[in-house]
Amino acid sequence: MTATAVIDIALPQHDIGVREVAALSARIAYVLMCLTLCWGIFTATGWIRRLTGLQAIRSSHIFLATFTIAAGITHALVFILLREQGLSFTGIVVPFSGEFRHALGILGLETMIAIIFATGLKNVINYRRWLRFHQLAYPAVAMTVVHSWFGAVANGHLGVTWLAGLTVLTPAITLTALRLTPPDLLIKAGLLSPAPKAAPPSVAEARPVGGPNGYRNAKKITVSVDNQRCRRYGICQAESPDLFQLLADGRLRYVRDPENGKRAGAQAAARSCPMQAIQLQEVRNR
Repeated sequence: MTATAVIDIALPQHDIGVREVAALSARIAYVLMCLTLCWGIFTATGWIRRLTGLQAIRSSHIFLATFTIAAGITHALVFILLREQGLSFTGIVVPFSGEFRHALGILGLETMIAIIFATGLKNVINYRRWLRFHQLAYPAVAMTVVHSWFGAVANGHLGVTWLAGLTVLTPAITLTALRLTPPDLLIKAGLLSPAPKAAPPSVAEARPVGGPNGYRNAKKITVSVDNQRCRRYGICQAESPDLFQLLADGRLRYVRDPENGKRAGAQAAARSCPMQAIQLQEVRNR
């Protein structure tokens, strides 16, 4: 009888400890996930460099994502350790084998794991296809957030999640909305200012000398692109399709020595590049 009583007391205490670990790992994964999303957007758009004057370390986004996934895997695995109403390995790996909220968490976590593995294939597959697959992180985050909130409701933690969860999630939602919204709509909403129009050429530059293609005292420009910064968004092509062309395999083709008549297009493309990857240099036209 004594041994039985000890066992009856030990089982709930064990499960309480496991559930506390599950709750703690879930909260850590939730915060890291929102931080990873925000940092990734800041890095991809070049905002880190504009705010600090320094270039963000690209691997930092991967580190944050790795820690997020590690906390998520920990959160899933501890449910196997429950002695009462625990989940099997199939229950934490196969979606829709259990409750709907569990399926959302499983799909979100497994999608993030696949994206991490696909990062190593970035240089061997079509860049646009890789980018489209990488963008699945947005719906994966959304599914994981819904899973977290449903779990908070089921466990009676909605009061804490309502305050802390919204505080962490609000900047992530705001940045994601700005990231996915077309620039034209942001300009119409008054959140972005349109690119300034290029100034007309001076009289000295516009005066032809020795034929229609000659210019007196004109300075030509040379175009160069930093491949380490360029993320192939294609904004430069939209600004100046005569000078920049994004190929189907993800490579960027551009004109290194544009004519003076296309100078304004090159300047507009350089201004609009979010990564500031396009450099223009003036050279004296002989």
